[in-house]
Amino acid sequence: MRIDFSPTSWGRVVAVTVVGTAVCIAAAFFVDSFNFPYLSPEALWRAKLTDLLLPLVLAGSFLSFLMWKMRQLAIAQKELTIVAATDSLTAVFNRGAFSVLVEAYLEQARSHSVASSGALLIVDADHFKSVNDRLGHDCGDQALKLIAKTIQDQLRGADIVGRIGGEEFAVFLPGADPSHSWLVAEGIRRRIREADFSPGGQPCPLSVSIGGVAFSGPTTYAEMFVVADKHLYRAKSNGRDQVSFEAATLSGFPNGDLMTVH
Repeated sequence: MRIDFSPTSWGRVVAVTVVGTAVCIAAAFFVDSFNFPYLSPEALWRAKLTDLLLPLVLAGSFLSFLMWKMRQLAIAQKELTIVAATDSLTAVFNRGAFSVLVEAYLEQARSHSVASSGALLIVDADHFKSVNDRLGHDCGDQALKLIAKTIQDQLRGADIVGRIGGEEFAVFLPGADPSHSWLVAEGIRRRIREADFSPGGQPCPLSVSIGGVAFSGPTTYAEMFVVADKHLYRAKSNGRDQVSFEAATLSGFPNGDLMTVH
């Protein structure tokens, strides 16, 4: 079994306390050993006991307290990092964190350390202003939470979802081929359409329009976003509650195959 020695683990606290205390005991014995030949048997026994117990109590207590505090700080720092990267309402990544993660993947793809393929989807709630106007912003917030949860339920562990605008979400599917990416987009659209959203017992059907692009080869987040946003506009213009998707093969996305689904 592998022991966790990360800054937030108890393994590091125990290991540093034990090793540090042992070093202090060894140092005490080494320093005092020059006096051992001149001590009586009784004094020698007391000196060795002191060399053992004093570092054990003092160093052990100090190191355990120090490492416990450092663990608390590491946990707090980790939690602050998560909070800074997370949208407070929907608990998905915020716009900044999402773009950074996507760019990090694309950078790895350019160095051929991960698959240089995948897809970007932009998911926008249809007629969302009317939901806020009719039902209030609290219900609008509940609708956004439901949409975010529904999107997450359709994704794999490696996929990334972020809230990039008021009622707009983005999904990155690393390594996904165009057919799988399209199925994910259509699955998101269908599940949100089928979702039961009835605040206060009043049915309020939800729907989303989705613009997407699949890529294969070097590209950037900005390039993908432009194309996916163009397809989102197309889905909105064609009547909403549909997917407009482009399967591209090269950076710049020339002559990609277009799929539009109602």
